[in-house]
Amino acid sequence: DRSPQRPHKPTYGSITSLPHPEPEQASPQQTYLSEKIPIPDAKPLLWVLLWATVLGLLCQRLAARLGVVTGKDLAEVCHLYYPKLHRVLLCHLMGLTIVPSAFGTASAQNRCCAFRIPLWGGVLITIVDTFFFLFLDNYGLRKLEAFFGFLITIMALTFGYEYVMARPEQGALLRDLFLPSCQGCGQPELLQAVGIVGAIIMPHNIYLHSALVKSREINRAHRANIREANMYFLIEAAIALSVSFVINLFVVAVFGQAFYQQTNQDAFNVCAKSSLRDYAKIFPRDNRTVSVDIYRGGVILGCLFGPAALYIWAVGLLAAGQSSTMTSTYAGQFVMEGFLKLRWSRFARVLLTRSCAILPTVLVAIFRDLRDLSGLNDLLNVLQSLLLPFAVLPILTFTSMPAVMQEFANGRLSKMVTSCIMALILAINLYFVVSYLPSLPHPAYFGLVAVLAAAYLGLTAYLAWTCFLALGAASLTHRSHQHFLYGLPEEEQEAGGSSG
Repeated sequence: DRSPQRPHKPTYGSITSLPHPEPEQASPQQTYLSEKIPIPDAKPLLWVLLWATVLGLLCQRLAARLGVVTGKDLAEVCHLYYPKLHRVLLCHLMGLTIVPSAFGTASAQNRCCAFRIPLWGGVLITIVDTFFFLFLDNYGLRKLEAFFGFLITIMALTFGYEYVMARPEQGALLRDLFLPSCQGCGQPELLQAVGIVGAIIMPHNIYLHSALVKSREINRAHRANIREANMYFLIEAAIALSVSFVINLFVVAVFGQAFYQQTNQDAFNVCAKSSLRDYAKIFPRDNRTVSVDIYRGGVILGCLFGPAALYIWAVGLLAAGQSSTMTSTYAGQFVMEGFLKLRWSRFARVLLTRSCAILPTVLVAIFRDLRDLSGLNDLLNVLQSLLLPFAVLPILTFTSMPAVMQEFANGRLSKMVTSCIMALILAINLYFVVSYLPSLPHPAYFGLVAVLAAAYLGLTAYLAWTCFLALGAASLTHRSHQHFLYGLPEEEQEAGGSSG
């Protein structure tokens, strides 16, 4: 018998070999952090970045194992096991998570061209980018791999340059990285922590990663071949996430060094004395702690280290935006195909996916300015974390089912660790929602938030219930959901794989 085609050796810019190549490996989704999170005082939260990356690796491991063992991606398995209403809801919720990809790219286009390109123009450019990548795909996987390797190199060099210029204290950096602490933290720090988790473990990429492995030539009749493939995919993911962690560390350290415990007046004074003095007016002249997003962050970097730092930051941000644009494009495509069983042409699928992601951004860009766009981007980043249970609960459910994974189902230790982590994420998200309510600007918003929270908790409770069934809680079963304990009959699996 032939051994499976091994994943090519994990390299700095490797992309998983797929008919529709995806920058999951060449441009790890975690680099998206650089264009999404406001980190004015994130140095005490570096440990959150580290452990969120570890959790991201665990999620990618589960996603890859599901794809390798079953030959199906997570969305396809959800289509088989969940009722129609629930899978349609999951599909639309995952669609929400791909919207932010256009935001950072648009602002980077604006900044790279000295603010001469309007925001709506920057958003439209991302549409052209998408079809450029698909065009490049037609010329072979290696060319696409080389291009994404080029983007990774740009991000490493540009953000590394900012890191060298900022010169953060290495001892303090290591202490904040490995010793969890957050003295005096309040709701703003909680918002940042939730945002970091959402940026590192983007929910739609869990669905995506399970699809990346499907086209590998794996002889699933031989268990040794499956084990070998699982090992190589884990190595690939570990190397890719290590590179992305270093890039993200550059970004967080630079922002922490430049903005930690700085006031708006401090930022105003720095810019007023620099060659970018015209931008000083974006900082109010008060003693409140400076709030830095992707717009203000680039400006103050230029004020501190010269105009070159501003444009180098923008180029790195642009590279991250391009890679995340491609990631979200294919993630949306796989999610729609798996959940809804769409049989559209490739062009139509990509057009629908990007339209759903870009049209809201175009509307905001036309009627708002760059600062509002950056703020909305930051809010959407928190949304990633709030939607995380809708990816982590299903992947934990199906990788724990012997009927789905056979002998490769999660072991007792893996179930305990992932279940505890999932419970922690749910608790943090619930606490965030409760603590956010008092900050609502008008009492009328309470009703809307209450309805959304009820729907959110209802779907989360359903997914948690089915997860408990998959973990072996037979006492909680219902005859309509016995398949989460015993699996689906073979004829139902075949019917589900071919039906819409």
